[in-house]
Amino acid sequence: MELRELRAFVAVVEEGGLSAAARRLHVSQPALSQTVGGLERQLGVRLLVRGSAGVRATEAGTALFAEARAVLARHDQALRVMTRYTGPGGGALRIGIPLELPTGLLDPALAELAAAHPDTRVQARHLSTAEQLASLRTGELDVGFLRERPPGPEFDALLVVREELGVLLAAERAAELAGPDGIALDALDALDALQWVGFPRSGSPAWYDELTAVLRGHGLDLGPEPPQGQVLIADVKLAAVASGRAFALAPPDWQPLPDHVVWSPLVGRPLVRRTWAVWPADSHRRDLGRFIAALDRPATG
Repeated sequence: MELRELRAFVAVVEEGGLSAAARRLHVSQPALSQTVGGLERQLGVRLLVRGSAGVRATEAGTALFAEARAVLARHDQALRVMTRYTGPGGGALRIGIPLELPTGLLDPALAELAAAHPDTRVQARHLSTAEQLASLRTGELDVGFLRERPPGPEFDALLVVREELGVLLAAERAAELAGPDGIALDALDALDALQWVGFPRSGSPAWYDELTAVLRGHGLDLGPEPPQGQVLIADVKLAAVASGRAFALAPPDWQPLPDHVVWSPLVGRPLVRRTWAVWPADSHRRDLGRFIAALDRPATG
């Protein structure tokens, strides 16, 4: 059993339902159901009974609930104890990184960290915003780079980059729409069956809602939400766009583009993607503080 599975199970029992637990953990309900179902298969027992009134633990589930809470409490206590020893620096600094973080954004901060704290090892993981937030809460990350700023006092946050998004289109499609100031979002609706190459809402709910509200406000029919777990690597975006049947959004100088795909600014610059560095407000690590201080400069676009 993994800690994430135990946390998922405990959250479902404490909240009395999958939807409430999913909101608490910042994951999708299907993903949470799959995690709990996998735990049941792994143990070979039924842990939960689902009914119209919600979810309740079986006798086996009640026994596991007590043990899981004890394990998680000991794990969290161990992390607090170890903070005393890792506070000044040293050990591993675990960083969460989303796809499409601007090239070179972290290089100066990492160089300063290496000079000031040579004993600190950096461990980077590519995770969505929701996955990073969950890992920050469980102590599995020390700092993350999120597309949305978490509310409340639990975390501190620093805006590190602000990117004005433009549109990627097949060259012949872009030629139909481009004007002196770029391409208007409204104009994309004029192209028949042009699909947005998007990302699942579960990866970053607030950013997804902000982005899609702007697109729909300009008359775009976005179709069904992209499937859970879909990862938008560069090759996926470019292949879809190159077909002439899709458009994607990207910042300027996103990466070298093939000849048959072009990037164009959007008229009025209506889409801005922000990325925050986010870390626990109660952290006393000096190496983390040095890393954050090195990031603390005016946001660039």
